[in-house]
Amino acid sequence: MKGMQIKTRVFGEVTIDDEKTIHFPGGIIGFPELQDFALIHDEEKGTDTIHWLQSLQEPAFAMPVMDPLIVRPDYNPEVDDELLNNVGEIVPDELLVMVTVTVPKEIEKMTVNLKGPIVINAAERLAVQVIVEGDEYVVKYPIYDILNQNKKKAGE
Repeated sequence: MKGMQIKTRVFGEVTIDDEKTIHFPGGIIGFPELQDFALIHDEEKGTDTIHWLQSLQEPAFAMPVMDPLIVRPDYNPEVDDELLNNVGEIVPDELLVMVTVTVPKEIEKMTVNLKGPIVINAAERLAVQVIVEGDEYVVKYPIYDILNQNKKKAGE
């Protein structure tokens, strides 16, 4: 199990196991040159909700991501199969869908992008960010209140 040391802005120095590398053949939206990432869990902050997609090429670049089902249990966008050509054979149990989180200075205005999910084929460690057609899902879906309600439920 080989690994790679990277110095990140969010986590300091971390070692990424080769098996944890996720390759985006087409990069991500807005950053086509960034193709290799690792999904990092923020254990220190003790949150299971938000993870980080850390670029291996650009240590300063890390995007907070989360499972959309936490805030939208009915989330089930239709994605054109052609958009998933780059992620290998699709086995539903091996698919991981994440959405990017935007955390502004005013944390109450925290949102997720339900329009541009990241689809990860965990078995092949390949991923793609897609744009969902139609108006059902929005780019800025407010989640602060939902996360607080979930916390309260968990604490009951």
